[in-house]
Amino acid sequence: MNSSFKTRLTGAAASLAVVVAAWFTLASGARADEMDDILKRGELVVAVQTQGPPVSFVDKNGERTGLAVEFAKQMAADLGVKVVFQDYDWKGLIPALLAGKADMIAGDMTPTPQRAAQLLFSRPMFFNDTLAFAAKDSQYKTWQDLNKEGVTVAALQGSTYADAVTKYLPKATLKVFAGGGPAVAQTLTMGRVDAMVGGQDYNSYVRQFENLKPLEGTMTREPLAFATRPNAFHLKMWLDNYVELKTADNSLQTLLAYWWTSDAWEKDHK
Repeated sequence: MNSSFKTRLTGAAASLAVVVAAWFTLASGARADEMDDILKRGELVVAVQTQGPPVSFVDKNGERTGLAVEFAKQMAADLGVKVVFQDYDWKGLIPALLAGKADMIAGDMTPTPQRAAQLLFSRPMFFNDTLAFAAKDSQYKTWQDLNKEGVTVAALQGSTYADAVTKYLPKATLKVFAGGGPAVAQTLTMGRVDAMVGGQDYNSYVRQFENLKPLEGTMTREPLAFATRPNAFHLKMWLDNYVELKTADNSLQTLLAYWWTSDAWEKDHK
């Protein structure tokens, strides 16, 4: 090896070392900044959907509550900071997070490949069955019965429920609505559509409106997670750890039993 080549090789190695060191410095800063900012300002800013019981909603006493809301409150308390909720329609959650208006999204959001390309998701908080609902006096018995020409099916705009209609009910006509689950359920109770697709939490609308029924079968089963910005590595890892801890001490299971798998919350908040 001649001295000139050795010099060039040494120089290249040095340059590479500088680049690698700079990358690790930037990466370390990115990981630390998100949590540092939260702790320094003493606030955890959380984006939630405007109307999505039992995940996030304003109850009969005018208080914001729900599964995701109460879990976020626990997070802030354990961090020793104040929680601040920012209210958005479902389709506004991701743009608000990416614009830096919130530290995280706390909601029943599925980490689809498209969303995961934009955001970092925590490990699943819980899982959700995608179901179909129709008028009680309708001819439909299973969700597969909806896959016919001329059948209109409602779903929340920008949701995986809308994706499920497109994928599994290709012959039906999809109609999307903003305003959360209540707006979708209202369109069905008013007879403006033949059916709707939503999560297992939509069973609360069956109890609320006497003219609805769930159809047989589960369309999909999806993980639901909280989301952070794509460079918030430290916060994402903290969320993963927090879910692990709260699963181990049964705190998360207690919240799910109250808010997600029963109607107990309705007696206290509706």
